[in-house]
Amino acid sequence: MHTYLTREVVASLLMTVLVFTFVLLVGNALKDLLDLLRQVSLGMAARALGLLVPWVWVFALPMGMLTATLLIFGRFSADQEYTAVRASGVSLMSLVSPILLLSLALCGVSALVNMEIGPRCRVAYTTMRFRLGAQLAKAGLPEGRPIRDFPGYIFYIGKNKNGELLDVTVFQLQNETNVERIMRAPRGKMEVDTANQRINVTLYGGSAVPLTGKRQTIAMADEFPIELDLRSGGNGPFKPNIDDMSFKQLQNELVTLQNLAPAAGHDKTSTDQQRASVDIERRRQELMSKVRFQIHRQVSFSFACFGFTLIGIPLGIRMHRRETNVGIALALVLATVYYSFVLIAQALDTRPEYAPQLIVWIPNFLFQIVGAVLLWRANRG
Repeated sequence: MHTYLTREVVASLLMTVLVFTFVLLVGNALKDLLDLLRQVSLGMAARALGLLVPWVWVFALPMGMLTATLLIFGRFSADQEYTAVRASGVSLMSLVSPILLLSLALCGVSALVNMEIGPRCRVAYTTMRFRLGAQLAKAGLPEGRPIRDFPGYIFYIGKNKNGELLDVTVFQLQNETNVERIMRAPRGKMEVDTANQRINVTLYGGSAVPLTGKRQTIAMADEFPIELDLRSGGNGPFKPNIDDMSFKQLQNELVTLQNLAPAAGHDKTSTDQQRASVDIERRRQELMSKVRFQIHRQVSFSFACFGFTLIGIPLGIRMHRRETNVGIALALVLATVYYSFVLIAQALDTRPEYAPQLIVWIPNFLFQIVGAVLLWRANRG
């Protein structure tokens, strides 16, 4: 019975993972792949598709395991096989023990995909797209991620609307390691100088906090001009978005942000300078909250397979149906409930007061507790 159930679940798992992988690829990357087909060969487009597969496995693997358990145990119950096994004196916990062990093994696979393989493949895909275009066409400042493509600077851009920048934070580095000055501005403008191969960035209504020297007076100005040389930047490895960082990269990013705290200035500062200092610190805390959310999201997603299996087995037995469409429909409902918590946490990832990094753990605890209770009640008959 163990061999029979494991073989059925694994076969169904492979099929459902393939289906969900295809659906997620079509839904999320179809436009990008069509654009690639117009620019490169079919082989290059196939390579890009292969790089996206581990990224969608973050979602396809748990959903496939949930669907497989619902389908197999629903049919197992509908065909009276479950009744025959129980009548033979075999308990449900003994019957499903290899399936639970399989789900724990899949948690390890999910952890490897979520924390290392998926982010690296996503970055490799983004890097490939970056290299395919002309350098100047791709040299814009992307939003929502740390930008270290230019020596001496780290940029954080809230929004970039065709060169109109919003919510800009710039860390000016000394010797590429120590932060010499932090500049903060509510808006800015980016212009590409094609002839001289550089980008001119102008910050409007900003403030600058020097972090070196004895005097650390906050400077306020209507404009802060910054020149970025394209010939010296943009040739190194592509710097990933926070959403595409591996677990180790996220940890390093969090340490970097923690070390960027500005030193306290003199007590006698103007109201504008104090307000600017508070605004810069708030922005740093928001970025740290976003990084923490991604760290916890990667780890919590790794346990989704176990929670889905715990709740899928008893629901499949209670469902008592052979129809595939019923099992898939129930799996989609449960997946929607699970990932709705993640979407809520993601919407609050820059609001540290709401602890978004803890919200992503709620569906894991909810599914595991409810699944364990249902499994215990089903085991008692």
